[in-house]
Amino acid sequence: MKTTNRPLVLISVMLAMFVGAVEATIVATAMPSIAADLGGFAKYSWVFSAYLLMNTVTVLIYGKLSDIFGRKPIFTFGILLFLFGSLMCGLADSMDQLILYRLIQGMGAGAVLPIATTIVGDIYSAEERAKIQGYLSSVWGISAVSGPAIGGILVATVGWEYVFWVNIPLGILALAGVLIFLQEPKRTGKPSIDYAGAILLTIGLVSLLYVLVEGGVGFEWFSATAALLISLSATAFILFVLVERKVKEPIMPFEIWRNKTILFANLVSLTTGIILISVSSYLPTYVTGVMEQPAAIAGFTLTAMSIGWPIASTLSGRLLIRIGYFRTSLAGGLFLVAGALLFVLMRPEAGPWWAALSSFVIGIGMGLTSTAFIVSIQSAVTYEKRGVATASNMFMRNLGSTIGVALLGTVLNTSLLKYFESSNKNYGLDSINSLLTVDSRADMPLEELRFLQGGLSLALQNVYAFMAVFAVVSLLLIFGLPRDKGVKKNVE
Repeated sequence: MKTTNRPLVLISVMLAMFVGAVEATIVATAMPSIAADLGGFAKYSWVFSAYLLMNTVTVLIYGKLSDIFGRKPIFTFGILLFLFGSLMCGLADSMDQLILYRLIQGMGAGAVLPIATTIVGDIYSAEERAKIQGYLSSVWGISAVSGPAIGGILVATVGWEYVFWVNIPLGILALAGVLIFLQEPKRTGKPSIDYAGAILLTIGLVSLLYVLVEGGVGFEWFSATAALLISLSATAFILFVLVERKVKEPIMPFEIWRNKTILFANLVSLTTGIILISVSSYLPTYVTGVMEQPAAIAGFTLTAMSIGWPIASTLSGRLLIRIGYFRTSLAGGLFLVAGALLFVLMRPEAGPWWAALSSFVIGIGMGLTSTAFIVSIQSAVTYEKRGVATASNMFMRNLGSTIGVALLGTVLNTSLLKYFESSNKNYGLDSINSLLTVDSRADMPLEELRFLQGGLSLALQNVYAFMAVFAVVSLLLIFGLPRDKGVKKNVE
């Protein structure tokens, strides 16, 4: 009987996570150029929202299906769908098309990262996971260090389309490695799939996200449309809970949430998801539009977060063994608060180095917390629930990012509209497009340029103020984690 080749499976999993990390950063770096080319700055946040929405909706479904059918078939389906979406994104010729293809891409991405992480939990012991998860998290840094830089180069040379197409050869290699070198136990018994739960979860999240993105912009907050969407979302979530309590194989088995480690790690992941998206989505816009820096420099500021992340992740693996999950997570929470405060204090005249430092400190906090959470959650459940438990953490972070990009997009758009109204000047959200490229800024009158930059700077400062609030909430929630003295050896 063939056995799993752990080193080669690990390399394949790391490559899959590389693809996910590149996607998370390279698109954000290219978005100013994409918006300038395709237009539609008012739909800017939907490029992120569409991807995150489907990622969030499907991650729990894929996690549960991997527990039923095995990791390999679900991973294969997800990564192929992700690569197809990547191909089509590069072929989009309008913002609406790009949003549609991002939905497809996100639907596939929901399987890639959680199942890749679960595979590592399957083939390594608890003590080994503390070190290996640090390596996996460092892949986010390594790939994201190159991602924004590559994104800037691709945008400046062959075009923004290639920020999507770069995923394709890497994803194929990762898939081949998992298919060839991972051996799984045979499954017995008839599978039971929770279709009703999946549909209700989708309806609830889509309704919630849409009202958050368009509320105050596409329609008034106190309107029939908003009331209908909020009611639909609330009803769907209530029915989802009722269904999950009755079905044989729920997408979200609520008993895992009774474990304090899983509960508080996931709650913190929800808030850190908001922090992460506020940096990765809007920092390039600030550096490009307000600081007047090229795309490569904007990419560098994001790269700084991705340098801090792997450094902290590697350190986190060692700290978990020595001082335990709680103290490691607490240190990460303190760094998140410090980084958020640096963003709040950032001003245009401070230059990209201040932006990079703020990003780096956030990266340290993310690296310490994310590694600690994954290892602690996987150690808290058996093999049969490891897929859905790991997916629950990914789900909460994705949900945080989904809510965050919608909420913060609303804060950004509303702040800009109020700024324009207070000046009695006839500007709209799409006026910001002209700040995003060197050529368009050069053609603008100086007074108009400074006016629009002032509005964008003010709006983004409001975004970072919200981010700081969630950083403080993250720190407070960490105190709910059980106190421990380190990872026990030889524990499965």
